[in-house]
Amino acid sequence: MLTAVIGVFCFSLGLLLQKLPKRTSSAVSKWINKYLFYLVLPALALLHIPPMELSWSVLMPISAAWFTFMLSWVIFGTLGKYFHWDRTLTGCLIIVPGLANTSFMGFPVLEFLFGPEALPTALLIDQAGSFLLVSSMSIVVASIYGTGSSKPKLILLKIISFPPFFMLLASLAMSVFKVSVPGMLLPVLEVIGKTMAPVALIAIGIKLQFDLPSLKSRYFWLGMSYRIILAPALILLIYSETMDPESLEFKVTVLESGMAPMITGSLVAIEYQLNPKLASQLAGIGLPISLATVLLWHFFLRL
Repeated sequence: MLTAVIGVFCFSLGLLLQKLPKRTSSAVSKWINKYLFYLVLPALALLHIPPMELSWSVLMPISAAWFTFMLSWVIFGTLGKYFHWDRTLTGCLIIVPGLANTSFMGFPVLEFLFGPEALPTALLIDQAGSFLLVSSMSIVVASIYGTGSSKPKLILLKIISFPPFFMLLASLAMSVFKVSVPGMLLPVLEVIGKTMAPVALIAIGIKLQFDLPSLKSRYFWLGMSYRIILAPALILLIYSETMDPESLEFKVTVLESGMAPMITGSLVAIEYQLNPKLASQLAGIGLPISLATVLLWHFFLRL
């Protein structure tokens, strides 16, 4: 409950900051994004990835996040070429609907529905799925569609110069070689990491525009339909063949696949100028919409 109250407050604060002079609000938005990308995401990588131990038994839930992101790339990349969409629109629709809000929304919703027993699976999906994706593949997509250049050297340079990706590689190396983060740094990393969701909601609030024509946009509903309907439906159909449909792990995997578009994914899109308005709407307005559909999916799984 406290998480929801803090979230609403921070989101409302972001909306209020829109009332500042345009130059001031733009500067605030820029510094918030720098804080998130240059400090918070690297801190989260150091905090969660080095102690992670992956095994075959946990790969199925994790793979669902990767499957839905890559499928988003295939679907929206194909549609973009066929209908001659602007590259920034295509990139936005690949990244933002392709990533689910598996932590800020996913953790409290799943704990409410299933209890704390659901959190270990949810954490795996979030850290080895969503977080790795937003720190790696989303940067690849953003670099390709954001620069408008297909030159591999330019794309590679943009990817490796992005701080979260660099720290992701370092954290993965620490995990492989069993190198732990010094204990004195852990409390600092935890404090920084906890600011991710509230600060990101402020960033979304600053960019979000509640205008009726935008909500009538077919691109908004295309992205939302993929995230809250098609993605969980495919996970339900495909993963029921390899996982026990009655297991808690299966139900958590399906519901995590139907959460709202990931806030951090929308910030990547905004940072790379991939249709910032649409990106903020998908992550912001998508939260209350997907809350209703997740409850419907939960009811369906109980039948």
